[in-house]
Amino acid sequence: MSSETVVTILCGLAILLGLAGIIIPVLPGSVLIGVSLLAWAIWGGVGAAGWVVFAVAMVFVAAGMTAGAVLTGRKLKQHAIPGRSIVAGLVGGVAGMFIIPVVGLFVGFAAGLLVSEFLRTREFSTAARSSWAALKATGLGMLAEFGLACLAASTWVIGVWIAAAG
Repeated sequence: MSSETVVTILCGLAILLGLAGIIIPVLPGSVLIGVSLLAWAIWGGVGAAGWVVFAVAMVFVAAGMTAGAVLTGRKLKQHAIPGRSIVAGLVGGVAGMFIIPVVGLFVGFAAGLLVSEFLRTREFSTAARSSWAALKATGLGMLAEFGLACLAASTWVIGVWIAAAG
């Protein structure tokens, strides 16, 4: 097996891990995909085609990261949800990972967010509404970033096919 093949396989695995990292925020996401694309362009042995694939796919990666941040931030601002509630959700998510296997990250994030919003508003129904809005905003941002990261991964797969055929 050639070194280019090994690099291609490792980059493919890293891209898959990056896609999972967008959904499971503890893992590296779009950044890992970008680094993998760069590694493939440098060491994948495909020359100029690798750099074209890298450039096109990085446009998708950057657009996904930007869209995720902008969509989430705009919705959080629209619902007047402070950053400290999101931080409380993140802390709850990290704690939840250790308490409840598999789904603890999501349950902990939602619980931490709800508790923080309840402490801020002192009314459960208002806290539940704002927490639900924050969860939807976070999900929308993740969905946008994931979709564009899938386009980046698809671009890489097409690049691999072209390199293999040529």
